[in-house]
Amino acid sequence: MPHTDAVDPRPRSELDADGTWRLAGLRCLRCPAVSAHVWPRCPACGGPVERAVFGPGGTVWSSTVVRIPVAGREPPVALAYVDLDDGPRVLAHAPLGPDAPPVGSRVVLVAPTAAGDPAVGTVVGTVPGTGAGVAS
Repeated sequence: MPHTDAVDPRPRSELDADGTWRLAGLRCLRCPAVSAHVWPRCPACGGPVERAVFGPGGTVWSSTVVRIPVAGREPPVALAYVDLDDGPRVLAHAPLGPDAPPVGSRVVLVAPTAAGDPAVGTVVGTVPGTGAGVAS
């Protein structure tokens, strides 16, 4: 049973008014650090921070397929570390094909999983006039 005072360590997904999924976090006002977690001070330099939102697009830095049961998740599960555009690197659930998304592929944030984990979809095109990706 989880502790009632425990803080959920996962990045928090937010849906913008225009229907775009983003991750909430912070940006340091003193150094170039960004974080998908909300801290009272910058984790890199200790400086002041401001709220920021990141995404929706990003690039896969690394990915894998988990093929064993893990804490209430039914295998197989594709996971990817994603470098969000102008933002931090985050771990997200990814679309599962024969393999996980290849390194360097473009992805876009989608609705979080039923468990609340960040998720991405593969980019299949762009929204006209915005350059933002459209997920499959």
